[in-house]
Amino acid sequence: MHELPQQLVNGLLLGSMYGLIAIGYTMVYGIVQLINFAHGEIFMTGGFGALTVWLSLPDGTTMWLALPLMLIGAIVVSTLIAVGAERFAYRPLRGAPRLAPLITAIGLSLALQQAVWAWYPGAKSARTFPEIPGGPFHLGSVTIQTGDIFLISAAPVSMLILGWFVMKTRVGRGMQATAQDPDTAKLMGINTDRVIVIAFALGAAFAGIAAVAYGLKYGQVNFKMGFILGLKAFTAAVLGGIGNIYGAMIGGVVLGVAEALTTAYVTDIPGMQQLGGQTWADVWAFVLLIVVLLVRPQGILGERVADRA
Repeated sequence: MHELPQQLVNGLLLGSMYGLIAIGYTMVYGIVQLINFAHGEIFMTGGFGALTVWLSLPDGTTMWLALPLMLIGAIVVSTLIAVGAERFAYRPLRGAPRLAPLITAIGLSLALQQAVWAWYPGAKSARTFPEIPGGPFHLGSVTIQTGDIFLISAAPVSMLILGWFVMKTRVGRGMQATAQDPDTAKLMGINTDRVIVIAFALGAAFAGIAAVAYGLKYGQVNFKMGFILGLKAFTAAVLGGIGNIYGAMIGGVVLGVAEALTTAYVTDIPGMQQLGGQTWADVWAFVLLIVVLLVRPQGILGERVADRA
């Protein structure tokens, strides 16, 4: 039990990363009813965008000066790719059967992954990511790295900014109207194409922030990192109630804590020793999703957007 506080903190950190990525899934789905399976790779490209900025800076540049520039680089790269995907891959298929954009999203995911693998220098193996100096910090039995502090700060701040934007701004109200009924919103003078592009851009921006947090936490980025994290973030979005931006973050935290606890403690259950450890971490995440959907199919917070005929 003396390890429980550390495991809870590990789960909270992991869940915060899942939540930041899951926001992109839930915003796009809430407005256009599209599951953007390329979002994990958009997250991945943000990490390489931040790394490119770091490698372009003069030798001797401090991390405190580089970090804001790396964040900008990650957000710009992720946003440009997401907006380009919406314009050239998804928008032409907006009136097509739902299976068509879904297959397109999977194809785009594979294309982005292979493009980074083929063309980014040294991407065939993991690339070292810079770390924030200082740490580790000890709070009782809990150890926290400097990169963890960035992650645990970025997640709630991003969530609060997004909540304010959606609820208080004109564009945010347009997003709510488009999510409820895009045809009526268009009749009321709302440029729904612009709203959809903004939704893609916002989701990609949060994915870029999450990518920087990932690099700082694990000290590397690689071209495969978006696949499993993207699936888990999608799981978090469904768990929290896909279409609900607050549910995405809550689902991410629940998923992260559950994964950390099962990874650490399942081996202590008689007869379950073979199902513990990091090898089974991904499995337990989806087991949790299945259990929650059996009990509450709409997710923890449900879905706020209206069902469409």
